[in-house]
Amino acid sequence: MSDPNSTGDGDKPDELAGTEQPFVQHLMELRDRLIKAVIAIGVVAAILAFFPGPGALYDLMAAPLIASLPKGATLIATNVISPFVVPIKILFMAAFMIALPVVLYQVWAFVAPGLYSHEKKLVMPLVVSSTLLFFFGVAFCYYFVFGQVFQFIQSFAPKSITAAPDIEEYLNFVLGMFLAFGLAFEVPIAVILLVRMGVLSVVQLRQYRGYFWVIAAVATALVTPPDAGSMIMLLLVVGGLYEVGILAAQVFVKRTQAPSSDTEVVKS
Repeated sequence: MSDPNSTGDGDKPDELAGTEQPFVQHLMELRDRLIKAVIAIGVVAAILAFFPGPGALYDLMAAPLIASLPKGATLIATNVISPFVVPIKILFMAAFMIALPVVLYQVWAFVAPGLYSHEKKLVMPLVVSSTLLFFFGVAFCYYFVFGQVFQFIQSFAPKSITAAPDIEEYLNFVLGMFLAFGLAFEVPIAVILLVRMGVLSVVQLRQYRGYFWVIAAVATALVTPPDAGSMIMLLLVVGGLYEVGILAAQVFVKRTQAPSSDTEVVKS
């Protein structure tokens, strides 16, 4: 009679055997993790509310656009409550980004008990690297793309038109661009996960390189404004990150395989 704690590889016991928890207990832990993440965001937001303040955060976010506008031009608010609501939204956006490592750690802490030891070796590096890559994507968008895009747009504006963008429209534009570039920089993480879960192999990723470039070109054309320079730059960055992901996948998968076999037993 076989041992119920066996993994199927000889007599080696399953290290997760007996660790299952009731569904209600999982929900309670999930609630606690969410509360901790919200508290972290709230604490950062409270600090930012006093220094540098919501107004200063908005001025910082609007700086690339202001720099490209004609001298003396400013942004306008077409909604009565926009001067109050928009800076508050930016405050919480900044707080979420700063607290993102804590939020991702809570996610990791929630799923960690259901992972094997060789799988846990993969999670924390991915949490740290995904956070840094998202920040790099946002920084790339803010410091490079915005300047190029706004100058391109203003170069087409007739002299008879006075540029006065609405602050809510600008906020929506910025949030969309930050999300697009932040996710674009997560390509290496996506590649690693695809290989680690067995969806694709490293060899297949190299074979499908041409298809990826076509998909990436279409995606960058959709998420970026009609500026060929910024679109090409994003495409080159995403393509480079795809190659980095292939190289990183080889290292990560090799170091996080089960000690005795290549077959993973996933706890449901």
